[in-house]
Amino acid sequence: MSLFKREERKSQDTATYSANEDSYLNQLVDHYKTRLLQEANLEHLTNLSQREMRLAIERFITQFMNEEKVIVTRHKKEQLLTRIIDESVGFGPLESLLKDDTITEILINGPDHVSIEKNGRLQQINLTFRNEEHLRHIIDRIVAPIGRRIDESSPMVDARLADGSRVNAVIPPVSLNGTLLSIRKFRKEPFTLDDLIQGSSMTEDMRTFLTALIRSKINTVISGGTGSGKTTLLNALAQAIPEGERVITIEDSAELNLNRGDVVGMEARPPNVEGRGEITIRQLVKNALRMRPDRIIVGEVRGAEAFDMLQAMNTGHEGSLTTVHANSARDALSRIEGMVIMAGMDLPSTVIREYIAGAVEIIIQGMRLSDGRRLITAISEVAEQDGRMVIHDIFTFERTGVSEEGRVLGEHRPTGYVPAVLDRLNRFGQKIEPTLFETKEEVT
Repeated sequence: MSLFKREERKSQDTATYSANEDSYLNQLVDHYKTRLLQEANLEHLTNLSQREMRLAIERFITQFMNEEKVIVTRHKKEQLLTRIIDESVGFGPLESLLKDDTITEILINGPDHVSIEKNGRLQQINLTFRNEEHLRHIIDRIVAPIGRRIDESSPMVDARLADGSRVNAVIPPVSLNGTLLSIRKFRKEPFTLDDLIQGSSMTEDMRTFLTALIRSKINTVISGGTGSGKTTLLNALAQAIPEGERVITIEDSAELNLNRGDVVGMEARPPNVEGRGEITIRQLVKNALRMRPDRIIVGEVRGAEAFDMLQAMNTGHEGSLTTVHANSARDALSRIEGMVIMAGMDLPSTVIREYIAGAVEIIIQGMRLSDGRRLITAISEVAEQDGRMVIHDIFTFERTGVSEEGRVLGEHRPTGYVPAVLDRLNRFGQKIEPTLFETKEEVT
């Protein structure tokens, strides 16, 4: 036999041995997990710290292996323990990804295709679930604690993890590619405006202006596409709200982390199995008005609740914040107009636009660039003129090209437009000089 043939045969033998070893480990995991579920007090185990839980489970597994005279290497035993803990009281193969703070998104298209986002780049990784049933079991473990469900009658679900990470799952027959799971992770410590400056999402001058807007109770809408950093920016801006103000947050799936004292959070609820018990964002916005709010923050307006949000902004609840899914400030206003119409308001379009322009004062547009970075592309002021809404850009991001490494080149610049809200900022003690908005040409 030639050297090449011998090496090829050796490689095949090694692969076969590795596959058999993995299969044996899978059998041990299933066997000891079943014994653990039957013979251990899981309620007691889940109340232990991670270290205590691991020691307790290790004692159980060691006892089981001694009773059955099973011998494995120390390395394999560590793998065995980790997998049993992850699958018994954790989220199985997802555990290692959830613990990795450098991963911002996890995307699963069936049990054999897992991708992650790191540093703004999407990449497929070598991680799999045993089968569809295994993946569905993990999803059930995620959604059950918050009273959500996923089955053929309700094949889509939004949920969150204990750390605030946003979860979306879709199963057949809606999904044509098996079970789909998306997890958008959030930092344990939320981003601050300083962090966004360091990441080139904005400039120091933009931060000064945005902070003054929030402290002066200017109604602000954050607009952007999927994954453009709307929630991150909303969370960072909300940290500028002065202490002592009562803030009410309303979300479809709770993910805001304001790190402040007087915050009341409310979360929408889907209907139960009988189709009853649904609590909508619109109901929560209406209820929030009865709770003596200084500020109302709606995680995202998507429908008829936009009218109630505008009503709150127009009737003494200044300084409200929300986000909308749109690709430009103009698109954001059009989307909000459509949502007001969805609320069943039989009003002429000119009246609706006056209503919007009277409520929404500033729109911050965010974008995710092709290189993975998320940044503010425009800060604009909204005004009403002759029955139409006019948008004045205050700061914009001017794109100049792309580097050889694929990084988008450009810079944030003021447009030279001095916003009408400047007088109000000064009345609130936020001393912003008009020179902040001068272009470089004007400065020179």
